[in-house]
Amino acid sequence: MASPAKIDFVYLSESDMIAAGVTDMPTCVDTMEEMFGLLWHGDYRMAGANNDSHGAMVLFPKESPFPDMPKATADRRFMAMPAYLGGRFRTAGVKWYGSNVENREKGLPRSILMFVLNDADTGAPLAFMSANLLSAYRTGAIPGVGARHLARRDSKVVGLVGPGVMGKTTLMALCAVCPDIDTIKIKGRGKSSIDSFLAWLKSDMPQIANIEVVDTIEAAVRESDIVTYCNTGLSGDPSTYPLVKREWVKPGAFLAMPSSCEIDSDMEAPEVRKVVDNTGLYEAWFEELPKPAHNVVPVIGVKFMDMIAEGRMAKEDLEDLGRIVAGEAPGRTNDEEIIIMSVGGMPVEDVAWGTIIYRNAIERNIGQTLNLWETPVLR
Repeated sequence: MASPAKIDFVYLSESDMIAAGVTDMPTCVDTMEEMFGLLWHGDYRMAGANNDSHGAMVLFPKESPFPDMPKATADRRFMAMPAYLGGRFRTAGVKWYGSNVENREKGLPRSILMFVLNDADTGAPLAFMSANLLSAYRTGAIPGVGARHLARRDSKVVGLVGPGVMGKTTLMALCAVCPDIDTIKIKGRGKSSIDSFLAWLKSDMPQIANIEVVDTIEAAVRESDIVTYCNTGLSGDPSTYPLVKREWVKPGAFLAMPSSCEIDSDMEAPEVRKVVDNTGLYEAWFEELPKPAHNVVPVIGVKFMDMIAEGRMAKEDLEDLGRIVAGEAPGRTNDEEIIIMSVGGMPVEDVAWGTIIYRNAIERNIGQTLNLWETPVLR
């Protein structure tokens, strides 16, 4: 007879994750939308005093007396992102990763991620899973949720800055909720990333019939129904962040920004609706960061917090996507309004999508069962 204290968990490699459905973007968008409803009603917890922190991060110094200590370079960090999510999920988990932009010179992704899913009652591990795809898909799905509620239903043209992994998953999510999309304008940095993205479009996105590679961010933004910045870059000086000028933006455009972004003074005007994926996340960031906070975290929602603190934006003008998803605030109200949405990324998203993939894996007998113990030595 098995010990009642025995704990097994499942290990899911990247290929296991794919078999269990991690690349099913329409289902991921639906799952993220469900998660936002739970978020708005408070059936969740993240780290920090207000239960909304992005996570805990280890940064490295530019110089150190210890020769073997890593030195600060672009995006070099270790980070833990824990959360609990209720509803039908009722699980907890933590995404843990190291990141260094110099990884690309070694043939590695910028970030290497793993995710642990736990039973919310006992704390026992349920799964240990490869998380690069998990994270990429849940991140891309958030602009999809935003577009479902905030983009024009007849949107056809997407302007994309940053044709990398985030650009791919974001476009997949946008197409999942806006089936009329057939045109993309792409602004990238280098030929290799653009060529890779174009090959992916040809093989995986047949609905995109019209493809234009543009030389400027302005050209990507102008006449686009949906605009998204998915670039990577350094923080510190907002004048170097990719800019959005109001004069470039088409009436009725929806802008989904999961990466660094700056806006001009005309975009700051109150008639441009400003939405964040979770107000509490940005309040936690703002409390934790030196000011101006946008110098440290380059997503546009952090700039909104700076604007509120400086009296350049009314707090009540900041809208919450969860409230919109829950039906307690309006989505798009007319075909002319311009809406910009900040995507910050939250560990509850990893818990939500990780739980679905774990349950799929168990149902389909995918993955490798590992034993933690038969009976704990100490208890």
